[in-house]
Amino acid sequence: MQALSSAPMTRTALARIIDHTLLRPEASPEQIVELCEEALDLGVGAVCVSPSYVRLAAEHVGDDVRVATVVAFPSGASRTAIKVAEAALASREGADEVDMVIDLGFACSGHWSAVEGEIAAVRRETPGTLKVIIESALLSPDAIVTACRVADAAGADFVKTSTGFHAAGGASVEAVRLMAQTVGGRLGVKASGGIRTAEQALAMVDAGATRLGISASRAVLDGMTE
Repeated sequence: MQALSSAPMTRTALARIIDHTLLRPEASPEQIVELCEEALDLGVGAVCVSPSYVRLAAEHVGDDVRVATVVAFPSGASRTAIKVAEAALASREGADEVDMVIDLGFACSGHWSAVEGEIAAVRRETPGTLKVIIESALLSPDAIVTACRVADAAGADFVKTSTGFHAAGGASVEAVRLMAQTVGGRLGVKASGGIRTAEQALAMVDAGATRLGISASRAVLDGMTE
């Protein structure tokens, strides 16, 4: 995974690494359409929507914006077969990218072989980009490192900090930096959860994030100076 340039980040460049996100369970079809229209207007790289809205999003953004969706969101506690089926269906319906939540119970209890197995199983049925959500605020630094290594070994394309729905919190600069150091450019790093300003977004990029999951994308981009 190629690292971002060290040159100052422009508004356009920042927009291209944003997954413009709406995952609230009460989101309506009309709000998803608005999300897609805003994504096209802002020039972001992707929209991220719930599985039930993948087809709708794909119809509205066409080839101009990638469509990402989530699997086993937000708990990660689905059985592996369900995660696999969800990822496969989403891919058939137009998802270019799948963000799967690992089994947090397995991770917190050190059952890493089970975590690796489920990631590998989803990988086999995901032809597009696979991002692995590790819920970094819940894990110790050592566990973050292990989660990243397991995701790498299982064939993931990205490791992702957070769902944004866990009480432990969202992305942190420290977690992003540790994740980026661990994957060493072999995988991308997606920072997600609580990024609401341009300053926060740029701090995540400086720490090593190559993708950002943001709901308040317009506010973040409007905060860029160029």
